[in-house]
Amino acid sequence: MKPVITKSSLKKVVEAFKNKRILVIGDLILDQYIWGDADRLSPEAPVPVVWAKRKTHLLGGSANVANNIVSAGGNVSLCGVAGEDENADLLLSMLKEKNIDTSFVVNEKSRPTTVKTRVLAHSQQMLRLDWESQESIHPDIINQIIALVKKNIDSFDGVIIEDYGKGVINAHLLNRLRPLLRDKIVTVDPKEEHFKYYKQFTSLTPNTKEAEKAVFFKLKNTESILKAAAIMLKKFKLKSLLITMGEKGMGVFTKEYSYHIPTTALEVYDVSGAGDTVIAVYTLALTAGLEYYEAAFLSNLAAGVVVGKLGTVPITKEELLEMVEKSALKCELESF
Repeated sequence: MKPVITKSSLKKVVEAFKNKRILVIGDLILDQYIWGDADRLSPEAPVPVVWAKRKTHLLGGSANVANNIVSAGGNVSLCGVAGEDENADLLLSMLKEKNIDTSFVVNEKSRPTTVKTRVLAHSQQMLRLDWESQESIHPDIINQIIALVKKNIDSFDGVIIEDYGKGVINAHLLNRLRPLLRDKIVTVDPKEEHFKYYKQFTSLTPNTKEAEKAVFFKLKNTESILKAAAIMLKKFKLKSLLITMGEKGMGVFTKEYSYHIPTTALEVYDVSGAGDTVIAVYTLALTAGLEYYEAAFLSNLAAGVVVGKLGTVPITKEELLEMVEKSALKCELESF
């Protein structure tokens, strides 16, 4: 029996986002863009010379997930670690401007605030510079995070664990968080090296490459995808699994069903940040009462919007409602 999804039910849920509060735990990233022109090579080395003209900043990593939640109409608190530097000041200022609660952000003097600097000429990325530490956060910082979560967890409808591999999400932290989150909807955007950390949460949202790392074989056809999903659901003791597959859309899996949702993107300009949008909308939708396949369908619509934008730009409530209205509401198992 094919699932039934109606536009009215999806719109009602999007409107209900305003009553939901999500806690995002993960790696904070400041995305910096240097824009310019390049029309000659350097005499010092065979590399382009970029004539820098302006510099902009966007929220990245778990900060972008939080930004997507607020932009889609929800409420969010962001939990993570920043340094004690100018970039931390800028990041926190940007978060507060977006009405993102930063009371769960902990400063660690010994580590830099993670910054990814992209140099672009004529809208083409020429270079990326990363300032970061990938070492696990100090045990004292973990204690601070656990104390904050324990004190406030009852005020949240759902939790997102956003793992970018920058040291915040580690086995020690998750083992202490797991009993505190037992009664919550918890979704995880995984880092492929850390799959062993993620057992007994509600859902994982890996992309195809990450899913392949989890099961140790390629996802090249329907049979292999279904096999991988069954293995991951059992291995990690999940209630659902959402695999994003780029231009092929996404697959949503539970013990009861497996559905393929074709992409809705009209034009793919930049996929950076699309996964952040997917997990933000998926989690909001689950806390608002949608079934897993309905929440996946809605998050797929959101992804179709943001891949048409340059940089880590969030989905808006208005864009999401417009995509629902335009949608053909097709959700069925197809050949991958």
